[in-house]
Amino acid sequence: MSVWLAHHWYAFVLALKRLAGAPIGNLLSIIVIGIAFSLPAGIYMLLGNLQAFSTQVSGAPQLSLFLELDTNGDEVAQIAARLKEHPQVASFEFIPRDSALEQLKQSNGLADLVDSLERNPLPDAFVINARSLSPAALEELHAELQKWPRIEHVQLDSAWAKRLDALINLGRLAVLMLAALLSFALVAVTFNTIRLQILTKRDEIEVSKLIGATNGFIRRPFLYFGAIQGMAGGMAAWLIISLGIHLIDDELRNLTRLYVVDFPLYHLSPEDSLTLLLLSACLGWLGAWLSVANHLWQIEPS
Repeated sequence: MSVWLAHHWYAFVLALKRLAGAPIGNLLSIIVIGIAFSLPAGIYMLLGNLQAFSTQVSGAPQLSLFLELDTNGDEVAQIAARLKEHPQVASFEFIPRDSALEQLKQSNGLADLVDSLERNPLPDAFVINARSLSPAALEELHAELQKWPRIEHVQLDSAWAKRLDALINLGRLAVLMLAALLSFALVAVTFNTIRLQILTKRDEIEVSKLIGATNGFIRRPFLYFGAIQGMAGGMAAWLIISLGIHLIDDELRNLTRLYVVDFPLYHLSPEDSLTLLLLSACLGWLGAWLSVANHLWQIEPS
Protein backbone atom coordinates (compact mmCIF):
# COMPACT_ATOMS: atom_id res chain seq x y z
CA MET A 1 0.00 0.00 0.00
CA SER A 2 2.81 2.43 0.87
CA VAL A 3 4.47 1.78 -2.51
CA TRP A 4 1.16 2.35 -4.30
CA LEU A 5 0.60 5.62 -2.45
CA ALA A 6 4.19 6.68 -3.16
CA HIS A 7 3.69 6.08 -6.88
CA HIS A 8 0.50 8.14 -6.92
CA TRP A 9 2.12 10.94 -4.93
CA TYR A 10 5.05 10.95 -7.36
CA ALA A 11 2.67 11.11 -10.32
CA PHE A 12 0.68 13.94 -8.69
CA VAL A 13 3.80 16.01 -7.97
CA LEU A 14 5.14 15.38 -11.48
CA ALA A 15 1.81 16.53 -12.95
CA LEU A 16 2.01 19.75 -10.93
CA LYS A 17 5.57 20.34 -12.15
CA ARG A 18 4.49 19.85 -15.76
CA LEU A 19 1.60 22.24 -15.18
CA ALA A 20 3.98 24.85 -13.77
CA GLY A 21 6.57 24.15 -16.47
CA ALA A 22 4.49 25.90 -19.15
CA PRO A 23 2.50 28.45 -17.14
CA ILE A 24 1.29 30.65 -19.97
CA GLY A 25 0.06 27.86 -22.23
CA ASN A 26 -1.57 25.93 -19.39
CA LEU A 27 -3.14 29.10 -17.98
CA LEU A 28 -4.68 29.87 -21.36
CA SER A 29 -6.04 26.31 -21.56
CA ILE A 30 -7.54 26.64 -18.08
CA ILE A 31 -9.16 29.97 -19.01
CA VAL A 32 -10.63 28.45 -22.18
CA ILE A 33 -12.02 25.54 -20.16
CA GLY A 34 -13.39 27.96 -17.55
CA ILE A 35 -15.15 30.09 -20.16
CA ALA A 36 -16.60 26.99 -21.81
CA PHE A 37 -17.97 25.62 -18.54
CA SER A 38 -19.19 28.99 -17.30
CA LEU A 39 -21.73 29.15 -20.14
CA PRO A 40 -23.89 26.11 -19.24
CA ALA A 41 -23.29 26.57 -15.50
CA GLY A 42 -24.24 30.25 -15.73
CA ILE A 43 -27.40 29.50 -17.71
CA TYR A 44 -28.32 26.80 -15.19
CA MET A 45 -27.88 29.32 -12.37
CA LEU A 46 -29.99 31.92 -14.21
CA LEU A 47 -32.78 29.37 -14.68
CA GLY A 48 -32.83 28.76 -10.95
CA ASN A 49 -32.95 32.50 -10.29
CA LEU A 50 -35.70 32.92 -12.87
CA GLN A 51 -37.80 30.24 -11.20
CA ALA A 52 -37.32 31.89 -7.80
CA PHE A 53 -38.21 35.30 -9.24
CA SER A 54 -41.32 33.98 -10.99
CA THR A 55 -42.47 32.44 -7.73
CA GLN A 56 -41.95 35.75 -5.96
CA VAL A 57 -43.80 37.80 -8.59
CA SER A 58 -46.65 35.43 -9.32
CA GLY A 59 -47.03 34.11 -5.81
CA ALA A 60 -47.76 30.54 -4.91
CA PRO A 61 -50.26 28.61 -7.05
CA GLN A 62 -53.78 29.29 -5.86
CA LEU A 63 -56.89 27.16 -5.75
CA SER A 64 -60.35 28.54 -5.09
CA LEU A 65 -62.76 26.38 -3.10
CA PHE A 66 -66.38 27.37 -3.59
CA LEU A 67 -68.71 25.94 -0.93
CA GLU A 68 -72.30 24.93 -1.35
CA LEU A 69 -74.73 27.78 -0.70
CA ASP A 70 -76.33 26.13 2.32
CA THR A 71 -73.01 25.45 4.11
CA ASN A 72 -73.27 26.55 7.75
CA GLY A 73 -70.63 28.05 10.03
CA ASP A 74 -69.67 24.76 11.72
CA GLU A 75 -69.02 23.10 8.37
CA VAL A 76 -66.94 26.06 7.27
CA ALA A 77 -64.86 25.72 10.47
CA GLN A 78 -64.36 22.00 9.82
CA ILE A 79 -63.10 22.68 6.30
CA ALA A 80 -60.75 25.37 7.62
CA ALA A 81 -59.36 22.94 10.19
CA ARG A 82 -58.71 20.29 7.52
CA LEU A 83 -56.96 22.83 5.31
CA LYS A 84 -54.78 23.96 8.21
CA GLU A 85 -53.57 20.40 8.78
CA HIS A 86 -53.10 19.51 5.10
CA PRO A 87 -49.39 19.04 4.23
CA GLN A 88 -49.78 20.45 0.70
CA VAL A 89 -51.49 23.68 1.79
CA ALA A 90 -49.10 26.52 2.58
CA SER A 91 -51.77 29.03 3.60
CA PHE A 92 -55.40 29.89 2.93
CA GLU A 93 -57.86 32.75 3.26
CA PHE A 94 -61.59 32.50 3.92
CA ILE A 95 -63.75 34.89 1.89
CA PRO A 96 -67.34 35.18 3.21
CA ARG A 97 -70.04 35.48 0.61
CA ASP A 98 -71.04 38.96 1.82
CA SER A 99 -67.46 40.23 1.41
CA ALA A 100 -67.29 38.71 -2.06
CA LEU A 101 -70.54 40.45 -3.03
CA GLU A 102 -69.24 43.78 -1.69
CA GLN A 103 -66.05 43.42 -3.73
CA LEU A 104 -68.13 42.62 -6.80
CA LYS A 105 -70.26 45.68 -6.14
CA GLN A 106 -67.18 47.93 -6.11
CA SER A 107 -66.17 46.76 -9.56
CA ASN A 108 -66.72 49.29 -12.32
CA GLY A 109 -70.16 49.10 -13.90
CA LEU A 110 -71.48 46.36 -11.62
CA ALA A 111 -72.94 48.34 -8.71
CA ASP A 112 -76.39 48.72 -10.28
CA LEU A 113 -76.43 45.06 -11.30
CA VAL A 114 -75.58 43.90 -7.77
CA ASP A 115 -78.23 46.19 -6.22
CA SER A 116 -80.85 44.67 -8.48
CA LEU A 117 -80.23 41.16 -7.16
CA GLU A 118 -82.86 39.81 -4.78
CA ARG A 119 -80.37 37.69 -2.85
CA ASN A 120 -76.65 37.02 -2.71
CA PRO A 121 -75.85 34.34 -5.32
CA LEU A 122 -72.20 34.02 -4.31
CA PRO A 123 -70.97 31.16 -2.08
CA ASP A 124 -68.44 31.24 0.71
CA ALA A 125 -64.99 30.48 -0.59
CA PHE A 126 -61.44 29.61 0.41
CA VAL A 127 -58.42 30.83 -1.53
CA ILE A 128 -55.57 28.35 -1.03
CA ASN A 129 -51.84 28.78 -1.64
CA ALA A 130 -50.23 25.44 -2.43
CA ARG A 131 -46.72 24.52 -1.32
CA SER A 132 -45.61 22.93 -4.58
CA LEU A 133 -45.23 24.63 -7.96
CA SER A 134 -45.40 21.29 -9.75
CA PRO A 135 -48.40 21.05 -12.08
CA ALA A 136 -48.78 17.37 -11.18
CA ALA A 137 -48.94 18.19 -7.46
CA LEU A 138 -51.48 20.95 -8.13
CA GLU A 139 -53.69 18.62 -10.13
CA GLU A 140 -53.49 15.99 -7.40
CA LEU A 141 -54.47 18.53 -4.73
CA HIS A 142 -57.29 19.80 -6.95
CA ALA A 143 -58.70 16.30 -7.37
CA GLU A 144 -58.49 15.60 -3.64
CA LEU A 145 -60.21 18.82 -2.55
CA GLN A 146 -62.99 18.33 -5.07
CA LYS A 147 -64.02 15.16 -3.19
CA TRP A 148 -64.41 16.90 0.17
CA PRO A 149 -67.98 17.26 1.50
CA ARG A 150 -69.73 20.62 1.10
CA ILE A 151 -67.33 21.61 -1.73
CA GLU A 152 -69.32 22.69 -4.76
CA HIS A 153 -66.41 23.47 -7.09
CA VAL A 154 -62.59 23.76 -6.99
CA GLN A 155 -61.01 26.12 -9.48
CA LEU A 156 -57.33 25.76 -10.33
CA ASP A 157 -55.52 28.31 -12.41
CA SER A 158 -52.37 26.33 -13.20
CA ALA A 159 -51.81 27.48 -16.76
CA TRP A 160 -49.01 29.85 -15.74
CA ALA A 161 -47.39 27.13 -13.63
CA LYS A 162 -47.48 24.73 -16.57
CA ARG A 163 -45.99 27.36 -18.89
CA LEU A 164 -43.26 28.15 -16.37
CA ASP A 165 -42.53 24.46 -15.85
CA ALA A 166 -42.34 23.91 -19.61
CA LEU A 167 -39.99 26.87 -20.08
CA ILE A 168 -37.74 25.74 -17.23
CA ASN A 169 -37.61 22.19 -18.63
CA LEU A 170 -36.81 23.53 -22.10
CA GLY A 171 -34.04 25.67 -20.62
CA ARG A 172 -32.61 22.72 -18.73
CA LEU A 173 -32.62 20.64 -21.90
CA ALA A 174 -30.75 23.42 -23.70
CA VAL A 175 -28.24 23.54 -20.83
CA LEU A 176 -27.69 19.78 -21.05
CA MET A 177 -27.12 19.97 -24.80
CA LEU A 178 -24.72 22.90 -24.45
CA ALA A 179 -22.91 21.20 -21.57
CA ALA A 180 -22.51 18.02 -23.65
CA LEU A 181 -21.01 19.95 -26.56
CA LEU A 182 -18.65 21.95 -24.38
CA SER A 183 -17.70 18.82 -22.44
CA PHE A 184 -16.59 17.31 -25.72
CA ALA A 185 -14.55 20.47 -26.32
CA LEU A 186 -12.88 20.09 -22.90
CA VAL A 187 -12.00 16.48 -23.68
CA ALA A 188 -10.58 17.58 -27.05
CA VAL A 189 -8.47 20.34 -25.45
CA THR A 190 -7.06 17.92 -22.86
CA PHE A 191 -6.52 15.25 -25.51
CA ASN A 192 -4.45 17.62 -27.63
CA THR A 193 -2.49 18.96 -24.63
CA ILE A 194 -1.53 15.46 -23.49
CA ARG A 195 -0.69 14.42 -27.05
CA LEU A 196 1.81 17.27 -27.31
CA GLN A 197 3.30 16.33 -23.95
CA ILE A 198 3.70 12.70 -25.03
CA LEU A 199 5.39 13.71 -28.26
CA THR A 200 7.67 16.14 -26.41
CA LYS A 201 8.69 13.49 -23.86
CA ARG A 202 9.00 10.63 -26.31
CA ASP A 203 12.66 10.01 -25.50
CA GLU A 204 11.97 10.09 -21.75
CA ILE A 205 9.15 7.57 -22.17
CA GLU A 206 11.40 5.25 -24.22
CA VAL A 207 14.10 5.35 -21.54
CA SER A 208 11.51 4.69 -18.82
CA LYS A 209 10.30 1.60 -20.68
CA LEU A 210 13.87 0.39 -21.14
CA ILE A 211 14.45 0.38 -17.38
CA GLY A 212 11.21 -1.50 -16.73
CA ALA A 213 8.55 1.17 -16.22
CA THR A 214 5.05 -0.14 -16.90
CA ASN A 215 2.50 1.62 -19.06
CA GLY A 216 0.45 2.33 -15.93
CA PHE A 217 3.40 4.05 -14.24
CA ILE A 218 4.05 6.19 -17.34
CA ARG A 219 0.36 6.91 -17.86
CA ARG A 220 -0.38 8.04 -14.30
CA PRO A 221 1.22 11.55 -14.37
CA PHE A 222 -0.62 12.40 -17.59
CA LEU A 223 -3.94 11.37 -16.05
CA TYR A 224 -3.28 13.51 -12.99
CA PHE A 225 -2.33 16.39 -15.26
CA GLY A 226 -5.62 16.13 -17.16
CA ALA A 227 -7.68 15.90 -13.95
CA ILE A 228 -5.87 18.86 -12.35
CA GLN A 229 -6.22 20.97 -15.48
CA GLY A 230 -9.92 20.09 -15.75
CA MET A 231 -10.60 20.92 -12.09
CA ALA A 232 -8.71 24.20 -12.46
CA GLY A 233 -10.94 24.99 -15.43
CA GLY A 234 -13.99 24.25 -13.28
CA MET A 235 -12.69 26.61 -10.60
CA ALA A 236 -12.14 29.26 -13.27
CA ALA A 237 -15.76 28.80 -14.41
CA TRP A 238 -16.96 29.20 -10.81
CA LEU A 239 -14.93 32.41 -10.45
CA ILE A 240 -16.27 33.78 -13.75
CA ILE A 241 -19.85 33.19 -12.58
CA SER A 242 -19.08 34.81 -9.22
CA LEU A 243 -17.60 37.85 -10.95
CA GLY A 244 -20.62 38.12 -13.24
CA ILE A 245 -23.01 38.01 -10.28
CA HIS A 246 -20.99 40.65 -8.44
CA LEU A 247 -20.96 42.98 -11.45
CA ILE A 248 -24.68 42.89 -12.26
CA ASP A 249 -26.28 42.20 -8.87
CA ASP A 250 -26.28 45.80 -7.60
CA GLU A 251 -27.60 47.24 -10.86
CA LEU A 252 -30.23 44.53 -11.09
CA ARG A 253 -31.40 45.29 -7.54
CA ASN A 254 -31.73 48.98 -8.45
CA LEU A 255 -33.79 48.05 -11.50
CA THR A 256 -36.13 45.64 -9.69
CA ARG A 257 -36.74 48.13 -6.86
CA LEU A 258 -38.37 50.40 -9.45
CA TYR A 259 -40.98 47.65 -9.87
CA VAL A 260 -41.31 47.17 -6.10
CA VAL A 261 -39.80 43.68 -6.15
CA ASP A 262 -36.62 42.27 -4.73
CA PHE A 263 -34.62 40.03 -7.05
CA PRO A 264 -31.27 39.03 -5.55
CA LEU A 265 -29.10 36.78 -7.68
CA TYR A 266 -28.23 33.48 -6.06
CA HIS A 267 -24.96 31.70 -6.78
CA LEU A 268 -24.56 28.01 -7.46
CA SER A 269 -25.36 25.91 -4.42
CA PRO A 270 -22.51 24.02 -2.69
CA GLU A 271 -23.80 20.79 -4.25
CA ASP A 272 -23.86 22.31 -7.75
CA SER A 273 -20.40 23.84 -7.23
CA LEU A 274 -18.97 20.49 -6.16
CA THR A 275 -20.62 18.81 -9.15
CA LEU A 276 -19.04 21.40 -11.48
CA LEU A 277 -15.55 20.76 -10.08
CA LEU A 278 -15.87 16.97 -10.10
CA LEU A 279 -17.33 16.90 -13.61
CA SER A 280 -14.58 19.12 -15.01
CA ALA A 281 -11.92 16.96 -13.30
CA CYS A 282 -13.46 13.75 -14.66
CA LEU A 283 -13.64 15.15 -18.19
CA GLY A 284 -10.01 16.28 -17.99
CA TRP A 285 -9.05 12.79 -16.80
CA LEU A 286 -11.06 11.24 -19.65
CA GLY A 287 -9.35 13.41 -22.27
CA ALA A 288 -5.93 12.50 -20.86
CA TRP A 289 -6.79 8.79 -20.76
CA LEU A 290 -7.96 8.79 -24.37
CA SER A 291 -4.85 10.62 -25.50
CA VAL A 292 -2.47 8.33 -23.60
CA ALA A 293 -4.30 5.21 -24.77
CA ASN A 294 -4.09 6.43 -28.36
CA HIS A 295 -0.41 7.44 -28.40
CA LEU A 296 1.47 5.59 -25.67
CA TRP A 297 1.34 2.20 -27.35
CA GLN A 298 3.05 3.69 -30.42
CA ILE A 299 6.18 4.50 -28.41
CA GLU A 300 8.42 1.50 -27.91
CA PRO A 301 12.16 1.49 -27.18
CA SER A 302 14.21 0.72 -30.27
